[in-house]
This record gives sequence, C-alpha cells and structure tokens, in this order.
Amino acid sequence: MTDTPVIGVLALQGDVREHLVALAAADAVARPVRRPEELDEVDGLVIPGGESTTISKLAVLFGVMEPLRARVRDGLPVYGTCAGMIMLADKILDPRSGQETVGGIDMIVRRNAFGRQNESFEAAVDLAGIPGEPVEGVFIRAPWVESVGAAAEVLAEHEGHIVAVRQGNALATSFHPELTGDHRVHRLFADMVRANRETES
Repeated sequence: MTDTPVIGVLALQGDVREHLVALAAADAVARPVRRPEELDEVDGLVIPGGESTTISKLAVLFGVMEPLRARVRDGLPVYGTCAGMIMLADKILDPRSGQETVGGIDMIVRRNAFGRQNESFEAAVDLAGIPGEPVEGVFIRAPWVESVGAAAEVLAEHEGHIVAVRQGNALATSFHPELTGDHRVHRLFADMVRANRETES
C-alpha cells in the first residue's frame, strides 16, 4: 500500500476543481466522485461548497446518498466546506423542503448564517491543529454551527460563532480554504485519511 491516499471530491455541484487542485497540492491522488462505484474507490471524500439543497437532491438522484451515509457511519474520512458542512450536520436549523444531510457530526447548523452572497467576506481564522499563521477564511453565504454535541470538537470560532468542527474522521469548515492557495487544511485532512488507512491495514 502506498502512502498516497486517494481522496474523492463529490462532483455534483459546487467548487469541485479547486478542491481537486488543493488535494493534489496536499500530496493526495484526487478524483471526482459522482456515483456509488466511484465512492467505493476512495479513501476519503470532500463535500465542496455550493448549494446544499441542490447537492442533497443530486446525491439522492445519482444514488450516492445512502452509500455515502453508510460509509461515513463506517468511518470514512470526510471533509465538508460551507455547503459541505451543512451536509455533514446531523441537524439543520432551517432546512429547505426535501433537504437531506449525510450526517456524521453531532451539530446543528444554520444555513446562510453570515448573510447573502453580497455579504461575503474574508477573515483570519485560528484553526486548532493547523500550525503557523491563522488560516485565511473565505466566507461565501456561509453557515455557522449553532451548537455541538459532546462528541464534536470545536476547532475555530469567528466573532463568537463556531466555524470549524471535527468529530472522529469527519471535518467541517464554514469557509472555503480551497479558494486561498493555502493548502494546510487539505493537508490536515489528507493526514486524517492516511491515519485512518493505517488503522484499517
């Protein structure tokens, strides 16, 4: 077994290409995932930003929602940014009609909590587990976490709101590190995937 993990990016909607680039820069083999058979071939998965309701409905349509839920329950390392954070929440405070989540993190998330598209902003975020300078957080119609359960670890806050959480092999951020050229968060996730492979081998 090589040390290079294969990490998929759920390629149904959203900023897929940017995540593929960031994962490659973090020394992972990155590939798009749209179907259950492609999900079977990866060691970890990124759920990108985009529109969480659309991603949810397309995941059901492409037959990938239930297999993804099962693999996350079984410990598949998964990382969600922005809409991906919403997808990993066990509960959404204000879901759209028909909106489903993958789950995996015991948290309640509020959609579009930081405002609309024209209220997007950047801010330095001190992220636990990331050495060196703060991470530059790009917040675009970003959610925040209203509350977490005992099993979830808060990694970062911005202006009193939780914006990064980890629970076991699941990682989520409100912001988009893939848009900044700073690949430390993707490197953290790639390390999580490597560690999980070692425990399984």
